[in-house]
Amino acid sequence: MAVTTDHIRDKLIKEIGAVHVEVEDTSPNRCAASFKVLIVSPQFEGKPLLARHRIVNTCLAEELKEIHAFEQKTLTPEQWEKQKAQ
Repeated sequence: MAVTTDHIRDKLIKEIGAVHVEVEDTSPNRCAASFKVLIVSPQFEGKPLLARHRIVNTCLAEELKEIHAFEQKTLTPEQWEKQKAQ
């Protein structure tokens, strides 16, 4: 399975109801081994950071087997709006 930025984005939107997803391939040669992801989802409401990351890791369990490094930032829609306003 080829892990692409589009694949990660689409899966997060479909499976965890993300309302905004930014995926960046941070591999030196863009070889899909390292990703940085920003995920905004109402599913994160009231959940601590570790629980949010577990939601994402569970969703992308198969993909993470192929990825060397995965950095994620998880926000609720309210947190995202506040961050955009700054």
